[in-house]
Amino acid sequence: MPRPRSLTPQGIAAAALAVLDRDGTGGLTMRAVAQELGVSTMGLYRYVADREELEGLVVELVLGAVDPVPPAGGSWQERIAVLVERVRVAVGAHPAVVPLTMTHRHRSPAILRWSESVAGLLTEAGTGPRQRVVALRGLLAYVIGAIQLEHLGPLAGPGTVAIAGLDPAEFPNMRATALEARTVPPDEEFRGGLALLLAGIGS
Repeated sequence: MPRPRSLTPQGIAAAALAVLDRDGTGGLTMRAVAQELGVSTMGLYRYVADREELEGLVVELVLGAVDPVPPAGGSWQERIAVLVERVRVAVGAHPAVVPLTMTHRHRSPAILRWSESVAGLLTEAGTGPRQRVVALRGLLAYVIGAIQLEHLGPLAGPGTVAIAGLDPAEFPNMRATALEARTVPPDEEFRGGLALLLAGIGS
């Protein structure tokens, strides 16, 4: 009789996410995850074929926590905004997972369920097929890009401070914008940008 398996996909995913949070995407290796689990690298290969499968498990762990069911009430814009905010919260807690969501979006059940709900709301809003393609891609691009900006280049960060110190004779608009940007909290930045995008979809 074969030995019973001692690892579960959930446990492997949790260990991989811990490595990802600590060491980034470059540190996510079969060896590192095996060490996190306290098993040999070859032992981990009994459960996971390769790094690609490991990445998929991490994506599902993070985005599997996102409720893909839209809220019952509100306009279609408000309902989509709730769905997008849920992704921001889940992925924002583990920003290193951002690039993995893009490479695994076509085979991740969690991402596909979320996208199905958003596409359904866009359909209810009366968007045509081609507009719906662009709108769905635009929303994905926005939430992924916004999460990266929030964690890698926040408005309260050194980049904004540097721009605020530019020569006003050469960069008057950028300097004035940066001076104001330092007072904008992350939630206002995210929701304000999303509102502009949704308004454009509905126009």
